[in-house]
Amino acid sequence: MLDLGRLRALHAVSVYGTVGAAAAALGYTPSAVSQQIAKLERETRTTLLERQGRGVRLTDEARMLAGTARQLLALVEEAEVRLEEQRGVPAGRLAVGCFASAACGLMPQVLAELARRHPALDARLTEVDPHLSIGLVERGALDLAVAHDWDVAPIPAPPGVEQAVIGDDRCDVLVPAGHRLAGRAAVRRADLGEERWICQPPGTVCHDWLVRTLREAGCEPLLVHQAEEYHTQVALVAAGLGIALVPRLGRGSLPPGVAAVRLEPVPTRRLYALWRTGAARRPAITQAVRTLRSVWPAVASAA
Repeated sequence: MLDLGRLRALHAVSVYGTVGAAAAALGYTPSAVSQQIAKLERETRTTLLERQGRGVRLTDEARMLAGTARQLLALVEEAEVRLEEQRGVPAGRLAVGCFASAACGLMPQVLAELARRHPALDARLTEVDPHLSIGLVERGALDLAVAHDWDVAPIPAPPGVEQAVIGDDRCDVLVPAGHRLAGRAAVRRADLGEERWICQPPGTVCHDWLVRTLREAGCEPLLVHQAEEYHTQVALVAAGLGIALVPRLGRGSLPPGVAAVRLEPVPTRRLYALWRTGAARRPAITQAVRTLRSVWPAVASAA
C-alpha cells in the first residue's frame, strides 16, 4: 500500500517545482522530503525524479502518481473537514500563503489572535506572490491565501475557489524630500510622465499596475530601478534615485529623506482571502477569515 506521507511529498514537489520549496511548504527539511521520495521510488520500483541542472524534473510516472496523490489528498481533506465541522472547533494544520507586505503588516496580528483564541489550530505562514498563491490554493498546496489585486487589474478566482474581501489598502507616491513634488498636497497621474520610477520587477501585480496606469494617462513610464521589497524601494527614494508608488500596508515609518504625496485618483489594492470550495465548511477557514476581517480596520487605520 502506498504511503500517504510519501505521496504528499511528491505532490508538494510537483506543485512547488523544487525539493527545497516543497520542504519549506511542508515544514520539513529538504533531505527529509528527498528521503520520502526515495522510499516511494523503492516502494513503486519507479524513478520519480531526475536531475535537471541544479534542480529536478518529474518523470511521466511521477506526474501520473502526483495526480493520483492530489485526488487522495482531496479525499483526506474532505474527511478532515467533516470531522472538524462536527466538532465545531478550529483544529489541525492550516497552511496560509500571503504576499510580502501583508506578511509583515497584517499576518503577525492575525496569527497571534488565532493562536490565542484557538490553541488547537496550527496555522503556518508562507510568503508567496499573489499571482501564485491562488493557483496554490486551487491545487491544494495552501488551505488559505491572502492575495491582492489593483483597481484596474483584478485577479479573478478560478472555479472551485471562493473569496472574501478583507479591505482596501491605499497607496502614495514617495518622493525624495527635495523633489519638486515634495511640498504638494496631491498630484495627478498626468503630472508624473517625466519621472524616473522605482518599482517591482515585471510580472508582478504592482509593476503591471504601474505601467498600465501611467500609459492610460498618456505617459510612458521610465523604469530605472527594480526591487521586489518595498523597503528597498523606500531606501532608493531616500537616496534621490527616483520616485515610487508604495502601498501603506507594511510600509512602516518613512525615513527623513522621503515624503509621501497623495495621488489622485487614489490608487488602491483590494485584499482578499481565498480558499477551496470543498473546505468552506471547515471551522479553521471560517475563523481565519473572520479574524482577518476583524483585524484589518485597526491595521488599515494605523498604516
